[in-house]
Amino acid sequence: MNNATPIFSKNDSIKFFRTLNKKVNDYFKDNNLEKTGNWKLHLKTIVMFSIFLTPYFFLLAMDMPFWTYLLLNVVIGIGMAGVGMNVMHDGNHGAYSSKSWVNKIMGGSIYILAGNVYNWQVQHNVLHHTYTNILGHDEDLEAGRILRFTKEAKWYKHHKFQQYYSVFLYGLLTFNWAITTDFLQMKRYLKRNLSYGEFKKPVIHWTTLIITKIIYFSIWLVIPMVMGITWWKVVIGFVVMHYTAGVILSVVFQLAHVVNETDNPVPDQNGEIENTWAVHQLYTTANFAPKNWLVNYYTGGLNHQIEHHIFPNISHIHYSKIAEFVKETARECNLPYYEFKTTRAAIYSHFTHLRDLGRNPQLA
Repeated sequence: MNNATPIFSKNDSIKFFRTLNKKVNDYFKDNNLEKTGNWKLHLKTIVMFSIFLTPYFFLLAMDMPFWTYLLLNVVIGIGMAGVGMNVMHDGNHGAYSSKSWVNKIMGGSIYILAGNVYNWQVQHNVLHHTYTNILGHDEDLEAGRILRFTKEAKWYKHHKFQQYYSVFLYGLLTFNWAITTDFLQMKRYLKRNLSYGEFKKPVIHWTTLIITKIIYFSIWLVIPMVMGITWWKVVIGFVVMHYTAGVILSVVFQLAHVVNETDNPVPDQNGEIENTWAVHQLYTTANFAPKNWLVNYYTGGLNHQIEHHIFPNISHIHYSKIAEFVKETARECNLPYYEFKTTRAAIYSHFTHLRDLGRNPQLA
């Protein structure tokens, strides 16, 4: 990874962010609204946790056919992704509540979703939100040699088939969190002295990681076995749960940044990015299905990624309204605003983009 930190342009002659920020602040002030969550988010929290945990308790309490067992693990995976996108995400951005302790609790839900707060905040809040779609700095673009997400990444022959096999790998996302990713990330981030907020001693992070992993595997593997579920059913259910959540989360993330429309800016010889940070977000991010109620509700507003990237500390329940100001201001400043009307259109763009990136660059 290139450790030279990119520098965003400070030339804001069109005053995009200044104009937009004033519109958004005036909206909240005039309507006497908090930028954090409200009763709608609190109710949604109950809904998502119910989808996530209710099937788990049914599995522990009842003897059921294997197909029913697998189906309930699929539901757990759907709830797992839902909690991650709606509750954990807002919490770790400090957007769930105006009270920091509430944000910590909600953000801490990641521990029962297989992740780690420190790692997630560094990768997502620091690296992804700051250096969106910049190869070598945004780790969401890193997939080793297996997948090629940008034309700047090295091409291998197997990439010719990545539009076919990628979706199968997406299901491994949260499973990797649980098994290996958290340990590798923590070692790498601590070595680089990265943090989101106060930098704590490494021993605190490592101790937290180990204890929470023990609790995590106890909840999802040990307790079901102790309650009498056959070990192989527990393991299969664990994989099914993670695979379901992994596919959902990966696809939602990819539709925002790895599509035909979005850019992958490269710093110039002085390490500078052409645009200001806020304008950079418009060129590297896309929305999808903004008018679809179910998509809006379930994805925690992550289908409004443009708004989320420009205002990450505002709760997702406000994104539909904020989108009006962002789209209007982008139009006034003659800037792009990438938006797919449907999820299907965004999925098509993503996989055709993978297809194009998978072709031998010398032959394409």
